[in-house]
Amino acid sequence: MKNISVIALLLFVLGGASVSAQESILGQVNKTDIEQYIALAKQNYVKRKIQGVSTEALKNDVTMAKISYLDIFNASYFYRPQNNTVIDPVNPYNINGFQFGVNINLGALLQKPYMVKKAKANYKVAQLEALDFDTQLVVEVKKRYYNYLQEKARLKVLTQSASDSKGVAESLRRKFERSETSLEVFNQSRVTQSSAETLKVEAEGNYLKAKDLLEEIIGQEIPEGK
Repeated sequence: MKNISVIALLLFVLGGASVSAQESILGQVNKTDIEQYIALAKQNYVKRKIQGVSTEALKNDVTMAKISYLDIFNASYFYRPQNNTVIDPVNPYNINGFQFGVNINLGALLQKPYMVKKAKANYKVAQLEALDFDTQLVVEVKKRYYNYLQEKARLKVLTQSASDSKGVAESLRRKFERSETSLEVFNQSRVTQSSAETLKVEAEGNYLKAKDLLEEIIGQEIPEGK
């Protein structure tokens, strides 16, 4: 039992030394990388492109609403050949040649200012939503970047811990083969090694997920060494 306690203490010291060396990611945060990733996200993130297209469409609606003022006017003309008699029993006001007329739709005339105002309001809302989207996008990029650094650091710690556990287990295996330690101690070291390897594999998966999420939002792969 005493031997088991010694092993546990040794593994704790080894693992604790690794964690202490890597427990902070503050020194790994690179402001230049953050600014670059934010710029890439604004350039490549599909959801932002959709937001931009939607805003542009509402801007065009404002232009269309202004142009639609012309819809309230209805121009027409009438042509009466010159060789016809001037007097027309059906319409005595008809004269020979071309006659032009313009009709105004009063209902449409009253509606147009409100339609233009509504189109402008919708465009303004879209602009504000675009600003809010960019603000949230910056937050999300930073969030994914910090998570990526965290998982990267955790993987490094657990990889070192797994390596340390393997070294201790190998050392105890040799001692067990020379009958210098008990089977119980040897088995405990193997269990500890297995647990360390499991944590390492989980950390690898979490690191890859964090990396994929960051690459998704910036629209390209993260360079090696970042």
